[in-house]
Amino acid sequence: MALMKKPSRFLIGAGFIILLGVGVVFFATRHSPLATPEASAARQEAGAYYCPMHPTYTSDRPGDCPICNMKLVKRETAARPAPSGRPAAKPVKDICYMHNCPMVHQGQPCPMLVMAKEGEEVTCPVCGKHVAEKLPKPSSKKILYWTDPMIPGYKSDKPGKSPMGMDMVPVYEEEGGAATEVGAPVGYAPVLLTPQKQQFIGVKTAPAARRHLVKTIRTVGTIAHDPELYQAQAERLQALKTWREAQQRSPEVAEQARRLVESTTVRLRHLGLSEELIEEMAGWETPERGLLYSEPGEPVWVYAKVYEYELPLVRVGQELTVEVPAMPGERFDGTILSVDPRVDSMTRTARVRAQLADPRGALKPEMYVNVEIAVDLGEVLAVPEEAVFNTGTKQIVFVDKGQGLFEPRDVTVGAKADGSYEVKGGVSNGEPVVTSGNFLIDSESRLKAALEGLTDSATSPHEH
Repeated sequence: MALMKKPSRFLIGAGFIILLGVGVVFFATRHSPLATPEASAARQEAGAYYCPMHPTYTSDRPGDCPICNMKLVKRETAARPAPSGRPAAKPVKDICYMHNCPMVHQGQPCPMLVMAKEGEEVTCPVCGKHVAEKLPKPSSKKILYWTDPMIPGYKSDKPGKSPMGMDMVPVYEEEGGAATEVGAPVGYAPVLLTPQKQQFIGVKTAPAARRHLVKTIRTVGTIAHDPELYQAQAERLQALKTWREAQQRSPEVAEQARRLVESTTVRLRHLGLSEELIEEMAGWETPERGLLYSEPGEPVWVYAKVYEYELPLVRVGQELTVEVPAMPGERFDGTILSVDPRVDSMTRTARVRAQLADPRGALKPEMYVNVEIAVDLGEVLAVPEEAVFNTGTKQIVFVDKGQGLFEPRDVTVGAKADGSYEVKGGVSNGEPVVTSGNFLIDSESRLKAALEGLTDSATSPHEH
């Protein structure tokens, strides 16, 4: 019995000593100066700089990451409550260096995430300088219901997750009381993309806006050497002179002369001269010698070919500019006098004839020239050229409806100028359209529409 009592006393004593040690450690930790907030901040300051691409590497001073040579980023300390009597610090917003991405993985922020005040400029190692944007203002329109664009016809009276596990988006009431429904061209469907996926495929948007566009038609031409046109002008001038003289002598001769004038008019029209220019020729004394050779101070003709799809933009009286490769740096201004009434069946072009001032007589017949025709389109609704996705049969743009929803739209486009397309229908002024990443959005939109078509076919009743 004595041998059994000794171990019991030993175990009791050892347990008492262990409890006493734990209490001392706990007391020392609670009252140690290292446990104060200032001490915690000091410990964090020791690893105040980290690598955005390798966040496990930290340093107490600025420099470069030894792994990837990227500049170290200063870690922002958590904001502490302001002492009483002092104004609280301005609210800050989490932004990601890569296009304002709110990525969170397993409760941990993105390694590229920093703290920045609204409007503060930071430097992104991937896309350069970035300014913290304002938080989106909540819409003042009434929410009619919530829906998942991936489930046609699904509606809910409150936000949350859809049966597919996606965040539902609101459908707002418009001023007239109607709901903003999602409509899509045939073969397309609205697409819902998470911010992470938008960042991954590089989605960028720009608003449709009214812009003043000037389209420049560029083509090549030659300084005219046209004996045929010169001869036709001479024949018309002679016919007009004969007709005037015959009117005072004999009605029969006058009638024959009139028919000759009509014949020369038809020939000039066939050669491409306008009716206005032919009427103007009635006051000329001689045909234009510039069609045969150049003389100092005399105008010369330039012939240029314009493709048929650009012909609606070209008209008589427009100004053009000519550059001659043989005379670098020199430019000659001219005016379009006529446009051929027919299109060449082989080249699908029509000839434009213009007259140039040549004070020095430097332009020689058959010289090659570069021609520019500036067409003022005025102020029109336009979208960036990159926003228009040409499928071969239609033009599609994807409109950013917010909340990650992208809606395909059929658009009617006009002329392309200054890196933009004139839009004649399909989008409204101010609507944001996708300018980058629309190829992948187009693929997903078509795939979704095809899957919905298969689902509808499988659920529809079969005829027997």
